[in-house]
Order: sequence, then C-alpha cells, then structure tokens
Amino acid sequence: MKAMVLHAIGAPLLFEERPDPQPGPGEILVKVEACAVCRTDLHVVDGDLPQPKLPLVPGHEIVGIVEGLGPDVEAPAIGSRVGIPWLGHVCGSCPYCQEGRENLCDRPVLTGYTRDGGFATHVVADAGFAFPLAGFDDPVAAAPLLCAGLIGWRSLKMAGEARRIGLYGFGAAAHIIAQVCEWQGRSVYAFTRSGDEAAQDHAVSLGCAWAGGSDETPPEALDAAIIFAPVGPLVPAALKAVRKGGRVVCGGIHMSDIPQFPYRLLWEERSIVSVANLTRQDAAEFLALAPEAGVRTTTTAYPLAAANEALADLRAGRFQGAAVLVP
Repeated sequence: MKAMVLHAIGAPLLFEERPDPQPGPGEILVKVEACAVCRTDLHVVDGDLPQPKLPLVPGHEIVGIVEGLGPDVEAPAIGSRVGIPWLGHVCGSCPYCQEGRENLCDRPVLTGYTRDGGFATHVVADAGFAFPLAGFDDPVAAAPLLCAGLIGWRSLKMAGEARRIGLYGFGAAAHIIAQVCEWQGRSVYAFTRSGDEAAQDHAVSLGCAWAGGSDETPPEALDAAIIFAPVGPLVPAALKAVRKGGRVVCGGIHMSDIPQFPYRLLWEERSIVSVANLTRQDAAEFLALAPEAGVRTTTTAYPLAAANEALADLRAGRFQGAAVLVP
C-alpha cells in the first residue's frame, strides 16, 4: 500500500510504501477510493490535539471498497462500498457506552488519530463502524459526508427546532448542513471571514437567506447558531446574534480560547453547548436523509501524494466546500 504519513507534529506528511495491512478479528480491509480532508486533520498535524499515534496516517472521511474480512466477520460483503468515520471503535462497557452515548466513550478508537486512517490506498477498520454506502455512486462526492456531514447533522440536532440558524464558518460542514436546513424549510444565515465574497456567494448559491462577515449583525435575530470555525471569539459574537432563549452550538473538536464576555450576553436563558464525535445512530440518520434532501457536496480533488498541498489550501481557505484525496 501507499500512504501519506505523519512522523512528527508540524512536519510535512511523507509519501511511503508499506506492506498491505491485514484485518484482525472484527475488522475489514478497505481499498480507499476517496478520503476528504477535514479541519480536524489540520488540528492533528499542527498539534492542536494532543498525543496522536505516531507515525500516523491521517484521514477519517473515507469511502472505499471492502477487499477483505477478518476472522468471524460476515458483513459488510466483499466488493461493497462503505464509509469510515472519525469514531472507529468504542469500548462498550464504560458508563457512557452503557447509557447509549457512545460518542463520549472513555476509551474510543479514533480513525486518523489513534489508529491509521485514509490518507492511503488501503485502511483497516472495525466492521461495526463501517457504514454501507449503497446508492452513493460517486466516492469523491460522498467522502465529505463522513465527517463534515455527520458532525453537521449532530450539531443541527443540538440546535433543536430553530427556524433561523446562523452558521459561523462556511466550509465543508456548513455547506452540507445549509442544504439540509433549506430542505427542512429553515432560514440559514451564513457568516464567513470578513470580506470573503467567494464563500458568501457560495452560501447564497446554496439557498442561504443572508451571507456576511462574522463581524456583521444578521438582519434578524437568530434562534440558534452553529460555530464550525475553530475561533473562540465567535462564541460571544454568536451570543449577540441569537434571541432570548437561543442556543449556540460549538461543532468543532478544537477551538481557540473563548475570550471573557459580559454575562448579559448569556442572560435571558441563552445557552452554549459543544458537540463531541458522533454515534452510529447519527450516521444511520444522516446517510438516509442526505439523498432525500438532495445534498450535493462541493469538492476539490487532489492526488494522494498532494496531501500536504490540500492541507495547506484548507488552512488558507483557498477552495469552497471540501478537499478530497483520490489515491
């Protein structure tokens, strides 16, 4: 197999050839067709997330074809297309797993962080955390659904029945969930980097009711806001934008420090909540809903060996939607 490998935090990924991995008990071997590049991958490479497995193959928005089954594994079938997400395995025995909150598992396995991921031609995954993708005929288009889509969906569920929703940071997750909101009849207000007209035009093209800079005030008070950009000062900005009783959802795994802000921004029963990982139920719901909602991802494809370029372009905001590596 071929893979892009991280050997040291902050260092470029190295293109390497390795022996093909072999699936163990409960595992499958998948030939990677596409792997989207997530901002979480940047957080891993840049050291924002502590103690990744090193050396490490990043990548956790994986679409591929099952090529091999480990002992006692009967499904998914060899030759079928599956998606592999960030949450790669849970212990099943900690209090959170026992409560049905596997996204908060005390001992999770995380794809592209604590186990090798999809910046490669092949990957091994837990069969129970590989989601069937029958009907998803374009692997490049499907890849961003495996994290940007799933985390966007979980964040939207946390926002409740809000009719006017602000999305802060109009990247991969926001451009997917904006389409879901439009399909559901909600109004979306997109907040981008100040002056980023390309992102604002992209938002409007996907049905957003309004698009502007994150320092701007929306034309109406919001029922809820979801923050996808890893920028702590957006939290008080979003609190200013939501109405009484409104909720601010922090959808990222990492965010810069939230600055001090006056209590009056939180008063009147406004709330702040974070989203962590995903559950298999989230995946089942969203992967059934996305085709019905007509979700179309905007992607920029890169060859596997150009993973460092894709990460740099993501960091600099040089494309709309999502970058996808194609081995």
